[in-house]
This record gives sequence, structure tokens and C-alpha cells, in this order.
Amino acid sequence: MQKAWGFHGIFNLAKCSPKLIRCPKNIELFSSTLVKKIDMVAYGKPQIIHFGVDDKKGYTLVQLIETSNIMAHFAEENNSAYIDIFSCKPYEFKSAKQVIQEFFEPENMHSVFLKRSPPEQLK
Repeated sequence: MQKAWGFHGIFNLAKCSPKLIRCPKNIELFSSTLVKKIDMVAYGKPQIIHFGVDDKKGYTLVQLIETSNIMAHFAEENNSAYIDIFSCKPYEFKSAKQVIQEFFEPENMHSVFLKRSPPEQLK
């Protein structure tokens, strides 16, 4: 059995609730809830910044966790979201998916879970 170096959840969301992806308080609550639900430890407070132009404009979330990071961008023009959770510590992908669904109410979600190879297997 191959060991994994890290676990990477990738989530693409379409037709999210416009009010939820435009609310920094909701995004902050999402971050803290997700960290707890997947049994991680936040490393500092999340950064939640609104920027971008045209169809790329929206909030971006960066939450460091002791085992890596949680990143998200919310595109306001088409109410989509792109969320990545990477951790060297295993976590429940299904739990992460449930939290994402609850906080942003996407009509459609496509997700992928990858196991990253340890450095010694990259030879």
C-alpha cells in the first residue's frame, strides 16, 4: 500500500447563493466550521479579501491550517466558487463537501479527491 504525502480536495461550485458568496461573515463562519468539521487546527485568522475585475471579481479566502491550507475564490459574475483543501493530515472528504453545500448552496458541485505522493515516490 502506497503512503500518501497529502490529501487534496478540489471543489468547483456553480449557481451558488449570491448573498452567501458575497458575505464575508458567512465566508469566515464557513472557514471556522470547516476547520472544526474536518478536525484541523487553524493557524491564525483567515484572510478574506474582496478584489478582482469583471468575471473574476469576488472574495478570496486563505486559511492556513497546521497541516497546510484552505483556499477559496468566489466569482460574483456567475455565482461560482472554487475551493481547495490540502492537508498532510487525512480528513473526511464527505464532511468537507457537506459543509461547502450548507454554506454556499450550490445547484451543482463537481469535486475530486487526490492523494499526493510522498517525495521518495517521485523519482
